[in-house]
Amino acid sequence: MKGLPEDANYSIGLLDEGITPADVIDNYIFEQTHTGKKAFFVGDLGKLMKKHIEWQNVMAPIKPFYPVRCNSTPAVLEILAALGTGFVCSSKTEMAMLQDLAIAPENIMYINPCKQASHIKYAAKAGINIMTCDNDIELQKIARNHPNARLLLHIATEEINGVEEMSMKFGTTLKNCRHLMELAKELEVQIVGVKFHVSNSCKEPQVYLHAVSDARCVFDMAEEFGFKMNILDIGGSFTGSELQLKEVNRVISPLLVDYFPEESGVNVIAEPGRYYVSSAFTLAVNIIAKKAVEYDKHLSTGMEQARSDEPVFMYYMNDGVYGSFANKLSEKLNAIPEVHKKYKEDEPLFASSLWGPSCDELDEIVESCLLPELSVGDWLIFDNMGSGTLGERSTFNDYQRPLTYYVMSFSDWYEMQDAGITSDTLMKNFFFVPSCIQLSPEDRFSTAA
Repeated sequence: MKGLPEDANYSIGLLDEGITPADVIDNYIFEQTHTGKKAFFVGDLGKLMKKHIEWQNVMAPIKPFYPVRCNSTPAVLEILAALGTGFVCSSKTEMAMLQDLAIAPENIMYINPCKQASHIKYAAKAGINIMTCDNDIELQKIARNHPNARLLLHIATEEINGVEEMSMKFGTTLKNCRHLMELAKELEVQIVGVKFHVSNSCKEPQVYLHAVSDARCVFDMAEEFGFKMNILDIGGSFTGSELQLKEVNRVISPLLVDYFPEESGVNVIAEPGRYYVSSAFTLAVNIIAKKAVEYDKHLSTGMEQARSDEPVFMYYMNDGVYGSFANKLSEKLNAIPEVHKKYKEDEPLFASSLWGPSCDELDEIVESCLLPELSVGDWLIFDNMGSGTLGERSTFNDYQRPLTYYVMSFSDWYEMQDAGITSDTLMKNFFFVPSCIQLSPEDRFSTAA
């Protein structure tokens, strides 16, 4: 496929009965131990289908639009396209990726709040018309470069985070919406809907009440200007937990019935990203260096468990914040390591910290945890690593993106077939993994190095 990243020629191993993704991880750790000891991912693509079914059962009829930035690997994008999701992009690169996968432009939105003019022109040429906007400068930029654009006004939400103040990083006020509509009318730009976003750190149901009622006000305001609005985007921040999904649905469903009933003709969409991909990927990393330091209460605020006569271990791994743990730099990432090797239940545990390979003070992955004493060459496993970990590679310290091996169980594959969820390009990437797995990196698993 022209223009795809170098891991576009991926393959998906169909796992025979009795084989699990954990077996695949064990196998590749054995292989890597005798070769280069590179970090690697195992992606269980069947979990994407399970998440989609869960979404349909809980959140229907809200249509999911997947944020490409969460995980832009072609395998993920093609599976989600076959499942029928839409996509949201934040850059020209992401739009081009979807184009190369033959995703219809009407299923793509361009939602970067600060768009480059060249990217807007690219969207116009590609027929990607739905965009977001929250200020007059952005509106004028869109009008100049994409006359056929159809805009969603991004409104701010009131998020109560200890102090009651409006989250105004992105999004406009109700008062300013009227000004933007006046300007859009003057510039002959169509406004077709509203977008809002509620942070996953916000636990107050009232925030959704305010957001949906504000959106209704904007819809009513649009009628005065002659705009025909038919899209409501309730944003993202779906963590991947079924419990959280049901809680959001419990709060928002009655609000949508009251403010945007089915007969209103408004299409409600959402942007679940990590919800789909986080649990589907597991990362295996290797310990490349180790340091024992004396207990020091100033070493780390989380290491009080260690006695003063016990060592504190600092372990350095072959992946870090300039690679698969990049989310650690921008948000709170709760990375929980699992030791791959077997150890005795009564084996002593030591206060430990985990670091990436860069020797940068920012490259701390886990500030403190209790682990048995590890050796250089041992492996750690991190679950729930599918979101924000497999995007563009960093050039820092010649970082190379880990290998990626895709798998799916036969039962999930049959379920996809029965549901008619498939595509020609997707089908050619499957191959059979027998019950006695002996795979090498040269076999038909994908490599994304």
